[in-house]
Amino acid sequence: MMNRTPETSPPLKRGVLGRLARWGLVLIVGSALAIGLAAGSLYLLRSKWDLRGNFTPVFDFSSPDRRLQELERHRAAQREGPLPTAEAADETLEGWPSFRGPRRDGVSEATGLLSAWPADGLRPLYRQPVGGGYSGFALGLGRAYTLEQRGGEEAVVAYDFLSGVELWSFSYPAYFQEQMGGDGPRATPTLDDRRLYALGAQGHLNCLDALTGELVWARHLLRETNSGNLTWGMSGSPLIEGDRLWVTASGLGGPGVLVFEKATGEPVGAYEPGRQQAYASLEWVELVGRPVLLDFAAEALVGLDPETGRRLWSFDWTGPQNGINAAQPLFIGPDRVFISSGYGQGCAMIEIGVADGPEGPQWNARRLWSNVQMKNKFNSSVHHEGFIYGLDEGVLACLDARDGRRRWKGGRYGYGQLLLAEGHLIVLGESGELALVRATPRAFEEVSRFKAIDGKTWNHPALAGGRLLIRNGREMACFDLRAEAGS
Repeated sequence: MMNRTPETSPPLKRGVLGRLARWGLVLIVGSALAIGLAAGSLYLLRSKWDLRGNFTPVFDFSSPDRRLQELERHRAAQREGPLPTAEAADETLEGWPSFRGPRRDGVSEATGLLSAWPADGLRPLYRQPVGGGYSGFALGLGRAYTLEQRGGEEAVVAYDFLSGVELWSFSYPAYFQEQMGGDGPRATPTLDDRRLYALGAQGHLNCLDALTGELVWARHLLRETNSGNLTWGMSGSPLIEGDRLWVTASGLGGPGVLVFEKATGEPVGAYEPGRQQAYASLEWVELVGRPVLLDFAAEALVGLDPETGRRLWSFDWTGPQNGINAAQPLFIGPDRVFISSGYGQGCAMIEIGVADGPEGPQWNARRLWSNVQMKNKFNSSVHHEGFIYGLDEGVLACLDARDGRRRWKGGRYGYGQLLLAEGHLIVLGESGELALVRATPRAFEEVSRFKAIDGKTWNHPALAGGRLLIRNGREMACFDLRAEAGS
């Protein structure tokens, strides 16, 4: 056996240590590169995260600055061409003045629509860049109104509905940023007569002339009530009822519901103090023949008296993960309301009762049934002929409104949105696909499906005059659904 000599040992040790040092340096550099690549990947995917922390496997290599430059180039090109000259409303384009339509139930009264779409999809009347955010469209006066993030400003924008030409925009400094949900304004504007009301993600409430874009009055809800913002921003679309404007605040350190004179913006009342709000919009319904405002707050569905703002009844429903109740309550009528939340929470049918008592009407709310067969995250359901249709954690499903029994489940659309028109569901998928599905409890029947726009699409679609308008945080597109147009 050969023994090591003292002369050979030190060089051998130095060689081993040298190799270890070099490998350690390689590992350190490699780890740094891996961390950098991972961080870069997360940056590219930042707008793809959902509210649970999951993301869709679609990379977004375009930066907000690049998208803004593209939008500005498109706007400049439009200004060089002729602008639409119509000054008055086109009645054929009315019927969608607010979030999810005139009743906020996602139902269109349109008739004469295509019952099937071409195999290769519908051709857009126009497709063009749009600013960021999750606002939908209010349609009326021949115009389409929405809220966008344009650089460091929120912008209320009016487009000519039929051509897509921008008619005016009203901007103000505001930039709501949130890593998981994404940046930009959330709420859809509300059109009433010739006034447009828009709520930004940080609490800016503006009343504008709907034809000119001139400011009529403005308030700042969070600043004026000394309240904090919600985690995912102010999301409730303003509600007009009579001469008043109702809107949710945050309820964090101040009132949860505010009322203003719609003409002047003067405060009328502040209600539900300290009740944390969620991400649904106020809704006016007639329950048991009496007017009620539905407020789907963070921990309850609440019925308010539209005259006084007094709480009539409350049904406990604690939203999962910081009060994320984001789907609209669905009026089933005449005395029932359906609610649903995601993250495993499920759904419930609530029966509302009222009886005259010595001190006035005595209201009550009780659970008829509940289950986990419909879990609407921020994707509201619709009701048609006794059945509820909605996206159960991204998969289309049908429930019997009487007992909550599921009739079918099929069709993966992700966290998109849907509306009901002429016996069909128009589904706008999370990846920008449009699908036409028959609203029938018999079985899932998808009639048509095609790619309509690119990118993560959480925004609600809007339908008026047989034209469907969709958008996400990158582009918008308009499609003619009229049967006469396809003949």
